[in-house]
Amino acid sequence: MELLAMPEVNGDRLYQSYIISRNKGLKSIADLQGRSFAFTDPMSFSGRIAPVHMLSVRGIDASHFFSRTFFTYSHDNAIRAVADGIADAAAVDSMIFDRAVEIEPDLAKRVFIIDRSLRVGNPPVVVNPMVSSALKQRLRDVLLGMREDEAGRAALKALNYDRFVLPDEQHYVQLREVWLAVRERL
Repeated sequence: MELLAMPEVNGDRLYQSYIISRNKGLKSIADLQGRSFAFTDPMSFSGRIAPVHMLSVRGIDASHFFSRTFFTYSHDNAIRAVADGIADAAAVDSMIFDRAVEIEPDLAKRVFIIDRSLRVGNPPVVVNPMVSSALKQRLRDVLLGMREDEAGRAALKALNYDRFVLPDEQHYVQLREVWLAVRERL
């Protein structure tokens, strides 16, 4: 895939995985041994890859660490699973969690961030490298110009994005390294 554009959210081009729990006595992902854990999606950086990596660098095999794991297939569902006591903890996208707390401030009194992954580039818009250069440039122009158009501003607002910007490959170097380090454990 080829990077086309990346979103900027609240002035930031980076995000991370939050490890969340209802138990504010827990201080890190390493405290979750023998507890239930909700992953979001098998291929999600913040919802699966990052927490597996966070455990791996501590010498812990995620597949034998938790008492039970399951996929919610949505960061919102993972937050709800923890808030409702269905899971002891979960891994979620920091942008989605921050937005959920903004919309529902009471959530911050019931669900706590107990650990954070490294920060990487916000999820980019990508295209197949075989797409014509002209189409790539047109798509990039549309994304980068969204703030200049009423419909584009409405779409950005619905996504909770400030704007799209040109991607910086450096923001994704660590993500690739993490993926290569844990891909056999996923």
